[in-house]
Amino acid sequence: MKEINRRLFVKKSGVVAGTTLAASMIPWNVSCSNPSDMIRVGLIGCKNMGFSDLTAFMAEDNVDCIALCDIDKQILEEKASEVEKLKSKRPQIFTDFRKLLELKEIDVVIIGTPDHWHALMMVMALEAGKHVYVEKPMGHSIEECLIMVKAAAKYPKQVVQVGMWQRSSKHWFDASDYVRSGKLGDVNLVKAWIYKGMGEPVPAQPDSVAPDYVDYNMWLGPAPARPFNKNRFHYDFRWFWDYAGGAMTDWGVHLLDFAIYGMNVGYPDSVSPGGGCYLNKGVIETPDIQQALYSYPKHTMIWECGMIPRMGPYGMHHGVSFTGTRGTLIVSRNGWQVTSEVSNKDQKKYIENVPNQAAIGGLKDHVKNFLNGIRKGEKQNAPVEVGALTAITSEMGNIAYRTGQLLHWDSTNMKFAEEEANKLAKLTYREPWKLPVF
Repeated sequence: MKEINRRLFVKKSGVVAGTTLAASMIPWNVSCSNPSDMIRVGLIGCKNMGFSDLTAFMAEDNVDCIALCDIDKQILEEKASEVEKLKSKRPQIFTDFRKLLELKEIDVVIIGTPDHWHALMMVMALEAGKHVYVEKPMGHSIEECLIMVKAAAKYPKQVVQVGMWQRSSKHWFDASDYVRSGKLGDVNLVKAWIYKGMGEPVPAQPDSVAPDYVDYNMWLGPAPARPFNKNRFHYDFRWFWDYAGGAMTDWGVHLLDFAIYGMNVGYPDSVSPGGGCYLNKGVIETPDIQQALYSYPKHTMIWECGMIPRMGPYGMHHGVSFTGTRGTLIVSRNGWQVTSEVSNKDQKKYIENVPNQAAIGGLKDHVKNFLNGIRKGEKQNAPVEVGALTAITSEMGNIAYRTGQLLHWDSTNMKFAEEEANKLAKLTYREPWKLPVF
């Protein structure tokens, strides 16, 4: 696919929204290898989702783990031992990801690091000739996302998949097909939400010296220099703007993805903020209660999150709802269902209720799709264009929150009308790291 086509794919967001699971069987221009060929994998970022991804890779035939990289030597040793138990061979280990990228025998790099590393590592992996599986959110800024799309265009023979594994779950597409069928009537309200159920506020932690087994300077990488604090490290990095975007870019990219896809739309015209950091104020930076109201020509899309409680809309921990004049469809990782509206005239239902339809597919299928992209030329279920649309939409909501303004989006030029917001669409990398330019 030519670079200009990639740019148009992002800008003409209706095309992005039209990507379907069935389209994964359409070949694209990657170099294909024999399906029986061994695919050799290296993982950067070994904790949590990174190792879950690697485990799914190693469960597939003819996949070998060659190397692991992490800035935490304790985690590195622990995960290297787990790989050795699974594969009867100990992988090479590194604390500097650049050493891993130098290994000629590695075909695939999995990027499971905090968000602020995704763009730089993806570009460097492509430059090193590797296929890339990069965790969501694809990038940590609007600018990074656009650069990552251009990088993928520059290396069209290398496969890139974003770890938005719901794109390999059939029931999300079945639910979207129902929404698009028109059976719900006019759908003017869409909601996506996550209530994380943390139960208690994040406890305050004093700044301290990083443990001697952690290369904290490398962990920071392009992010600003800050004192080490346990609350900014490992899983909790998500709650600080330097490294991530809170629940919005954690769960939001999964759920907003299908809020967008189900309506067959792209970028909104505007977004307005709500919420605040109430119970965690002064301890974390991202909001513990957040709303973002996205305006489209024919409907409103609302994002909602709560860090402490677990029970969200419809009594559900997470989900996406499509409310029409004839009924409402709700979809989550547990399946989907439809409830009819009732006529005020005769109390009759407009449509038949649909009982819960079971969830189908997930991470295993997503990894298989990626491997088939390398071996057989299968189109990826979550290519960079999909990753960019959802990550940028999530970033728009966070930027609205941070500016406290109603923001207007120009999809043609991929920028805000408000200059204060455009400043937050970019990151300043800490030396010696440089933002890639394409």
